[in-house]
Amino acid sequence: MASVRFTVTPTKAEDLPGLSDTSPDISSRSGARVRFGSRESVNRSDPLSEGSGGGATTAGGAETPDYSNVDQDGHSKISSVYINNTHGVDDDDFYDRNLALFEEEMDTRPKVSSLLNRLANYTNLTQGAREHEEAESIGEKKKASKSPQMGTFMGVYLPCLQNIFGVILFLRLTWVVGSAGVLQALCIVFICCCCTLLTAISMSAIATNGVVPAGGAYFMISRSLGPEFGGAVGLCFYLGTTFAGAMYILGAIEILLMYIAPKAAIFVSKHPEGEGAAMLNNMRVYGSICLLLMSLLVFVGVKYVNKLASIFLACVIVSIVSIYVGALVSAFKPPHFPVCMLGNRTINGHEIDDNQCAKTILLQIKEPVERVDDNFTLINENSTMSPTFDPSLATDLVERTTYLWKQFCQGPEINATCDQYFLSNNFSEIEGIPGLASGIISENLWSSYPSRGDVLEKGFLSSTHDAHPASTQQPYVFADITTSFTLLVGIFFPSVTGIMAGSNRSGDLKDAQRSIPVGTILAIITTSIVYLSSVVLFGTCIDGVLLRDKFGDSVKGNLVVGTLAWPTPWVIVFGSFFSTCGAGLQSLTGAPRLLQAIAKDNIIPFLRVFGHGKANGEPTWALLLTALIAELGILIASLDLVAPILTMFFLMCYLFVNLACGLQTLLRSPNWRPRFSYYHWTLSFLGMTICLALMFISSWYYAIVAMVIAGMIYKYIEYHGAEKEWGDGIRGLSLSAARYALLRLEEGPPHTKNWRPQVLVLLKLDEDAHVKSPRLLTFANQLKAGKGLTIVGTVVSGNFLQSYGEALAAEQTLKHLMDKERVKGFCQCIVAQKPREGISHMIQSSGLGGMKPNTVVMGWPHAWRQSEDPQSWKTFINTVRVTTAAHLALLVPKNISLFPSNSEPYTEGYIDVWWIVHDGGMLMLLPFLLRQHKVWRKCGMRIFTVAQMEDNSIQMKKDLATFLYHLRIEAEVEVVEMHDSDISAYTYERTLMMEQRSQMLRQMRLSKSDREREAQLVKDRNSMLRLTSIGSDDDDDTDGGERDRATSAGSGVGGGGGGGSSAEHQRRVQMTWTKEKTSQYRATHSGCSTPEGFRDMLSIRPDHSNVRRMHTAVKLNEVIVNKSHDARLVLLNMPGPPRNTEGDENYMEFLEVLTEGLERVLLVRGGGSEVITIYS
Repeated sequence: MASVRFTVTPTKAEDLPGLSDTSPDISSRSGARVRFGSRESVNRSDPLSEGSGGGATTAGGAETPDYSNVDQDGHSKISSVYINNTHGVDDDDFYDRNLALFEEEMDTRPKVSSLLNRLANYTNLTQGAREHEEAESIGEKKKASKSPQMGTFMGVYLPCLQNIFGVILFLRLTWVVGSAGVLQALCIVFICCCCTLLTAISMSAIATNGVVPAGGAYFMISRSLGPEFGGAVGLCFYLGTTFAGAMYILGAIEILLMYIAPKAAIFVSKHPEGEGAAMLNNMRVYGSICLLLMSLLVFVGVKYVNKLASIFLACVIVSIVSIYVGALVSAFKPPHFPVCMLGNRTINGHEIDDNQCAKTILLQIKEPVERVDDNFTLINENSTMSPTFDPSLATDLVERTTYLWKQFCQGPEINATCDQYFLSNNFSEIEGIPGLASGIISENLWSSYPSRGDVLEKGFLSSTHDAHPASTQQPYVFADITTSFTLLVGIFFPSVTGIMAGSNRSGDLKDAQRSIPVGTILAIITTSIVYLSSVVLFGTCIDGVLLRDKFGDSVKGNLVVGTLAWPTPWVIVFGSFFSTCGAGLQSLTGAPRLLQAIAKDNIIPFLRVFGHGKANGEPTWALLLTALIAELGILIASLDLVAPILTMFFLMCYLFVNLACGLQTLLRSPNWRPRFSYYHWTLSFLGMTICLALMFISSWYYAIVAMVIAGMIYKYIEYHGAEKEWGDGIRGLSLSAARYALLRLEEGPPHTKNWRPQVLVLLKLDEDAHVKSPRLLTFANQLKAGKGLTIVGTVVSGNFLQSYGEALAAEQTLKHLMDKERVKGFCQCIVAQKPREGISHMIQSSGLGGMKPNTVVMGWPHAWRQSEDPQSWKTFINTVRVTTAAHLALLVPKNISLFPSNSEPYTEGYIDVWWIVHDGGMLMLLPFLLRQHKVWRKCGMRIFTVAQMEDNSIQMKKDLATFLYHLRIEAEVEVVEMHDSDISAYTYERTLMMEQRSQMLRQMRLSKSDREREAQLVKDRNSMLRLTSIGSDDDDDTDGGERDRATSAGSGVGGGGGGGSSAEHQRRVQMTWTKEKTSQYRATHSGCSTPEGFRDMLSIRPDHSNVRRMHTAVKLNEVIVNKSHDARLVLLNMPGPPRNTEGDENYMEFLEVLTEGLERVLLVRGGGSEVITIYS
C-alpha cells in the first residue's frame, strides 16, 4: 500500500507550537484542517474518522495532532518499505522527498507552497484611519483582523465624490460662469476635467501594477520615478493637501460670515473702502479658531472624523440635488429675487433699506403733512401707493425721495444736487432668476471680465455714459478683483482635485486592482457631468449680473447658487458649510499621514522627526506642522488667492503621475504589467502637457515658484537623502539612455579633439584590506577634474569561490575611499590566483563598449631593491607590457606620498615637462588637465626638450613655441643641448653593480628552486615534516613542477633565467632526487656557493648595451635635476621595458637612475594614438 500522509490539525495555528507554515492547506472541515501528503487514494479502513472532532488523545491522554506518526494504540506508523528511516528523518523531511535536490538551498530559495502561503496571508493595512481608529479603543478587546470587504461604490466612488465636490462648486462656479460666459466656462471645466481624467487613467495603470499600499500619489510616484522625484512631488502633494485644508476652512468661514451670521463679524468698517480689509481680518480670526478646533478634533481621534464623513457627504449630495430640482422648478415658477438696476449698473441690495428701487415714491397722506415723519419707511410699509391706485385720490398723494436718493444726492430734497449718472438714468428691477425657459442664456454665452473696482453692468440695458465713473461711495456692486480666463482656471481647478481618494484606501478594498480604476474614473465622469451641466443650468436660469455678483450683494447677501436651490436657499447654505468643514477635516487628517509616510521612508533627513507620533501611530508632530502651514494659508485670508497655490501643487503632482505612467510604458520594463489595460503612453503625455499648460495658464509665477521648490527638494534628496533602490522608472530611463549612448560611442573611435583620460586606477591592498597608496586616487581625481570615466580596481589573491567575501570587503573599502576623495566612478575587484593575472584580466575587461579606460594609473614599487620577493616589481613590469600591448597610456607617479592632497593648493612653482620622445602628445595635455584643478591652478608650465649635436637648438625652440601657440597652451620653452661625452667611470660602476646584483639574484633564485625540490621529495615520501620555501618567487606561478613547465629559457615571464634548456628541464623534472644527487647538482650549478663562483661574479664585464643605456639615464638625470630640482612636478617620457625579459632588473635600475634626486615625478607612456591637435 502506498504511503499516505493524512494530518488533522486544529484551526488556530497558535494552538500548535512549531507548526510549519509551509504545508499547503488543501481542504477544510468544520473546526479542522485536513492535509494530504500524496495524490494516491486514502485507505478508508484506517481509523481516522475520529479526527473530525479536532484532535484525538492516546491511552495516556496525550494530545496527538499528527496521525501519520502515532496511531491510536501508540505504535509507530508503518512507513514505506523503500524508505530507510533509521536516521530519524523528520516527517516533514520525508514529505519533501520530491524536493531533496534543492534541500540545501531552502533557506534562500523557499518552496513555492510556502511563498504562496505567505502571499495569501499578506494583509495590507493603510496608513489612514482604520488601524488608528482601532488603536484608540484602549479599553476594548483586540478584535481579530478581518479581510477588507469594501467594494467599488463605498470604497472608491463615494470617497472620490466627497473629495472632488467642494467649496468651489458652491461659492465660485456661478461667478466663473458669469465672468467667462457659458462657452468659456465650459472650456475651463472641460480642460480641467480632461486633465484629471487622463491622470486617473495613468494612475489606474500604476495602481494596478502590483499592490499599492496607502500613501496614494506619493507611493506611486516615488516607486515609479525614484526617491528624488517621489520626495519632491510627495512634498508638493502634501503642501497642496495642506493648503486645500486652509482653502476649505476659508470657504466655511466665508459662508458663515457672509450668509449665515453676518452680525458675527468682529471687525466692521464704517467706510466702504475698508470693508474688504475688515472682512479679511474677520476671516483670519475665525479661520484660525476653526483651524485650531479642527486640529484638536483630528488629534483627539480620527474615528470621529470618519463617522462625520458620511454626514458631510450626504450634505453635498442633498445640496447638488436641490440645485437641479430648483433649476427644473424655475422653468415653471421662477423664484423671486429682484435685482435693482440704475441704468445698466447693479445696485447693492444691502443699501436699499426701504426696499424701494426707485428715486421717489408717492405716499398717501392720512394725517397732516407737517406731522409726516422723515423716516418714511414705516409709512411706506402701510401706505405705499399700489400700482392700481385711484386717480381720484391723487390730491392726497405726496412725492417723497427714497433711501437710494440720499446715496446719490447731497440731501433728501427733490431739488438737491445729485450725481449726473443718477439724474440721466432711471431705476429698474430685473429678475435675478428668470428661469429655465427665459432664454437668458443668449446673454450669458459671452464673457465679461471686469477689472477691480468696476461696477457690474448688464449690457442689454440702455444707459447714458456721459457721466463720471462710479464712486465707491455710491451703492453699486463692484468687482473685488480683476478677472481673466487664466485666473478663473486657477481658481476653478481645485474643484476637480481629489481623485486620489480611492488609491489612498487601497488597503480597505476587497479587490483594489478592479475597484480603483472603475471607481475613480466613474467618479470623475460623474463630477464632470455635474460641473458641465451646472455651467449650462447657471447660464440658462440666472441673470448675468447676478452670476458676476460673487457674494450676492445685489440680492441682499444671498448665496447666488442658493437663489436657484429648491425649496429654500438655506439648503445650499448649510449643505455647503458642512461639506466644506468635512473637506477641511479630511485634508487635516490626510496631510499629516502623507508627511509621516515621506518621513518614514527616510529620504529627506530633516523630516525624520515627523515620522514619529503617538503610541498608536498617530502623526502628532506631522499634524502640528500641517496646522502651522495651513495657518499661513488662512493668514492670506482670500479664497481666490489660496486656490491658485494649491492648483500649482496638485497640477505638479498630476503631471508626474502621467510622466511615471508614460515612462514605464515607453521603457517597457519587464515588471510593467498593469491589470488596467485601457491606457497608452500618448494619453499620459497628453495629460502631462495639459497639466504643464494649466500651470502656466493659471499663474506663471506660481508655476515657477512651485517648480523651484520641487527642484530644490529634488537636489536636496539627491545630495543628502538616503539611497533607495525602488526599481523606479528614472533608473530604467537612465539605463536606456546609457545603452543608447554606449551604442553611439561604439560607432567609431573617439576623435582626437574628444580625447580625455578615461582612467583605470590600480590600487594595492595590504593584509588588513587597507589601501596602500590612497594618494593615487587623489592624483587621478586631480588629473581629470571630475570629468570622464574613473574605474578603481584591485586584485585579491585567491580562489573566487573561497574569496568572494574578501572581494566584497575590498570593494567596500574602495567605495569608501572614493567617497572620501569625492571621486565619481566605479570600482572593480577581481579575484585571481596571482596579482599579475588579475591585473591583466582587469585591463582587458574593464569598461563597456566605448566607455573603456584609455589610461592606466599605477604606483611605483617602493623599495624594490630590498624586497626578497620580486613579486612587486615583476608585476609592475608585466603591467607596463600589458598596457603597451593594449595600446593604453600609462601614468606612474613616483614618490606618490609626496604628492599634494586636494586640500593643499600650491601658490607658486612650475610643472616641468621633459619632452624627449613624442608619444601622442600626452606630455602636453596632462599639465593642462592638472592645472584645471584648484591644487595646480597657480603653477606655471615649462617644457624642456633635448637637442643632440646635429640639431639646430635655436630653430627647435622657435618651432616648439609655434607648436604650443597653435595648441593654445601657455608655457615657457627651453631646449637643452646634450653634448657627446665619454662614458664616465660612474656609469661603468653603476652598470657593473646592477649586473652583479642581477647575477646574484639569479643564483639565489636557483638555490631556492633546489630547496623547493627537496621539499617536494620529502612530501612525496609521505614524511610528516613539511618544508616551506621562504620568499618564493610568486610570479613563477603555480606550485611545484607546473611552474617549471611554464618556464622556458626565452620567455622570462617565469624565473628570469632559472629555466635552462628544454632537455635539461625534462631531465631535472624526471630524475629522482637523493641527498647525494642534490649536493652534486648544487656543487655544479650554484655559482655563488663556492669561492670560484664568487670570483667569477666579481670578474663580470658590463654588457655594452647596458652601459649605453645607463649612460643615457645618468646624463638625462643630471640635466633634469639641474633644470627641475625646484619644480613642483616633473613629467618625463617613460622608456619601454626590454624585449628580452632577462633584463627586467636592469630596466628597473635604469628608471631608478633616471628619476634619482627628483621629489615628485610622473612617468608618462603614451598609448600610441594622438591625444592633442592644433586644429579646431
